[in-house]
Amino acid sequence: MQLHCGVLAGSNARHSGPPRRFGWLALTGLPNMTALFAMKAKIIITPKKAVLDPQGKTVQSALEHMGYSGIGDVHVGKYLEIELGGTDPETARKQLDEACHRFLSNPVIEDYHLDIEA
Repeated sequence: MQLHCGVLAGSNARHSGPPRRFGWLALTGLPNMTALFAMKAKIIITPKKAVLDPQGKTVQSALEHMGYSGIGDVHVGKYLEIELGGTDPETARKQLDEACHRFLSNPVIEDYHLDIEA
């Protein structure tokens, strides 16, 4: 099994060179990838309360038009699960906190919540 262009590929993969490297990890011929990952990060990214959320307003309006009552504000965001190697949750938290702030979210208009399960 290879990690080929970000997608797991079976024996019919067309890549015949050395294993491709993605960050710290190079995968080739691994029967069980889940054994590599000891932790899982769960990240929820939502618009800040002060920011207009047109998707949330559209969902709220659609729910009300469909007959659902008691619908308050709706906020549409993103949910990510990231499997992590290593065994130190604090190091993983620091790295992911930086990734959330620099890349995964837009700190000007979005908030994020990060949980790490060991």
